[in-house]
Amino acid sequence: MLAVIEVGGKQYRVAPKDILYVDLLGQKEGSEVELKEVLLIDDKGSVKIGKPFIENASVKAKVLSEEKAPKINGFKYKKRKNYRLRWGHRQRYNKLEILSINA
Repeated sequence: MLAVIEVGGKQYRVAPKDILYVDLLGQKEGSEVELKEVLLIDDKGSVKIGKPFIENASVKAKVLSEEKAPKINGFKYKKRKNYRLRWGHRQRYNKLEILSINA
């Protein structure tokens, strides 16, 4: 059984016991999350497609950790104008384990 879900404006193809990295959800480590925006469910050849979401369908996931991505550095400058700008950013995300898909 697999499903296509939408989390944070992005779509992911998931199956039970998958590990998934999504944008920060604001949940604590160890808590369970129910994701209700299910776009598609494939159960051994029988496919259900939502318009846009499937009613009464959900995916249960467990929040394993909150992590940070590698740092991205940026730099802008304009020659002969003494203008220099440096910045850095580390995106925060949650690591999820998919527990079950409920149709």
